[in-house]
Amino acid sequence: MSKEFPLSDRRVLILVGDIYEDLELWYPKLRLQEAGAEVLVAGPEASVKYSGKNGYPCISEAAIEQMDAAVFDALVVPGGFMPDKLRRDPAVLELIRSFNRLGKPIAAICHGGWIPISAGVYQGIRVTGSPGIKDDLVNAGAIYEDEPVVVDRNHVTSRRPDDLPAFCRELIRLIS
Repeated sequence: MSKEFPLSDRRVLILVGDIYEDLELWYPKLRLQEAGAEVLVAGPEASVKYSGKNGYPCISEAAIEQMDAAVFDALVVPGGFMPDKLRRDPAVLELIRSFNRLGKPIAAICHGGWIPISAGVYQGIRVTGSPGIKDDLVNAGAIYEDEPVVVDRNHVTSRRPDDLPAFCRELIRLIS
């Protein structure tokens, strides 16, 4: 690990699915790569082109059900409409729980928080997210804060695309 590439020995997993929020996937992916991390994007199926909410495509490199939290240093959960569908997949929920059990960073932005909510990992955790899921976060036992970024233990959360610089800065700090 070098000062120029603080994540040169880190692996980060990012989830993708149809109607993901384009900026919330691509900004962290490129920023993490720029910091030296190896980034893998996994979707419901491998080698499938998923369309972003704003039309930008992303081809998954692997299938979520094949992922093992033990081989990654962090997980990024973008928002958009994607999380509402992915949170119904038992493999996705178990992956989130595995990252949480291992104390590895789980970074969720905007509506991405729906997935950790459904995995049951936010009880007593300080978080933020899209104002549209505030009630869901509170009802899941989280402590909601309306801030650009909130870090509590292994969780990094942000509200919207405008918060991406703070989100990425705190995620990189947590995993470096």
